[in-house]
Amino acid sequence: MRPVAVIGIGQVKIDEHWDLSLKELAGNAVFAAMQDAGRARVDSLFVGNMMSGSANRQQHLGSYIADWVGLRMHEAIRIEAACSSGAAAFRSAVMAVASGQLDSALAVGVEKMTDSPIAEITTELATAADADYESDMGTSFVALNALVMQRYIYEYGWKHADFANFSINAHANGVYNPFARFNSPITLDAFEKAHVVADPINILDASPVGDGAAAAVIVPLEEARSLNHTCIRVAGSGAATDTIAIHNRSNPLWLKAAELSSKQAYNQAGLSPVEIDLFEAHDAFTIMATLSLEACGFAEPGQGPRLAIENQIIPAGRIPISTRGGLKARGHPVGATGMYQIVEVVQQLRHEAGETQVPDARVGMAQNIGGSGSNIITHILVRED
Repeated sequence: MRPVAVIGIGQVKIDEHWDLSLKELAGNAVFAAMQDAGRARVDSLFVGNMMSGSANRQQHLGSYIADWVGLRMHEAIRIEAACSSGAAAFRSAVMAVASGQLDSALAVGVEKMTDSPIAEITTELATAADADYESDMGTSFVALNALVMQRYIYEYGWKHADFANFSINAHANGVYNPFARFNSPITLDAFEKAHVVADPINILDASPVGDGAAAAVIVPLEEARSLNHTCIRVAGSGAATDTIAIHNRSNPLWLKAAELSSKQAYNQAGLSPVEIDLFEAHDAFTIMATLSLEACGFAEPGQGPRLAIENQIIPAGRIPISTRGGLKARGHPVGATGMYQIVEVVQQLRHEAGETQVPDARVGMAQNIGGSGSNIITHILVRED
C-alpha cells in the first residue's frame, strides 16, 4: 500500500438550507475541495450518507452527485454506515488510492435533514439501532445514550454537571467557526437549567441535526509532496464493529470498537495517544465524548469527565477536542459528520484554525461513530513540512 495525503478540503455551513437540494449541498463542498486542491478532475467519487432514501426520497447518490458536479463516466458510489458514513467514505477513498487502483479520489459526506419533520428524522436515526430489541421497543437514540449515561454515573459516582465542560468547550470553539450551526457560547448555569430530553441527558448534552456537506481530495503522497502547499499525510486508518445492541456487549460502558479502530490507526501511524495533538471526537452526546476519550487511551475507565473538568480538552489543553465546535456546536448532519471532522483536522494541521488553533499542531485524530458504538472508524493525519 502506498502512502496518501489530503490536498484539498471543502465544506458548507451547517444550517437549515431550504434553498439548496441534496446535490447542491454536496456539490458546493465538492467544488470547494477541488478548488482548494487545484484540480478539475478526480478518478472516483465516494459519497457518505445515511438517510437520503427516506429524508429526501433520493437513492443512487453516486451517480446523482457525480452527474451534478461534472464527473460523469467516473466511478461513483454511495456508502452507508449510519452516523459513521462520512468516515467510511473517506476510508474507502484512502484505500482505493493507497492500493494503486486509483490515482485520485474525492470523498464527500452529505445529509439534508431539516426538510423532514423531526419525528421522522428521530425515527430514521433509530434505524441505526437494533430493530428487534431496541428501536421496535420504542427506544430512541437519545434514550439509549441516556441509559448508558445513567449507568456511567451510577458506576463511577459522577454528577450530571460534571459533563458540562464538554458542551461549554464545544460552544466556545464554535463561536469562531463560520461553518458551525451555533456560534454562541453557553454557561454552566445554562447547562444545568437546560430542558431534559431523556434523563439525565438534556438539550445541551446533545448535538443538533442540520443540513451540511464536507469533502476532501486524496492523492498519493508523492504527488502531494510535489505541490506548493502544506502536505497532510493520512498516517493511519482503522475500523471496527461491535454488537449493534448495547445490551449484548460485555461492558456497555466500554466502546470496544473505538479501542480496536484507534489501536489499528496508532499502529499504522507508529504513534501512541500521548503523541496526538488534537482529537476530533464524536461528541453526539457528552457521554459519547467521555467514552471515546477513555477507549482511545486518553483517560482511564471512569475518568473521562475529569479531562473536561480540568480543561484538558480546550485548544491549549493536553488533548483538545471539538476544536471547531464538534458535533455539539458545529452540528451533526449525520452522514456528513465524519467528513467535517477530517476537514477540521486538516485545518488544524495546516494552522488555519484561527482563534481555536491548537498550538504547533502536527498530529490530529478523527473518530466517527456509527450507531451507539457499533461501527467506529478512526483516522490519524500528520503534517509534513
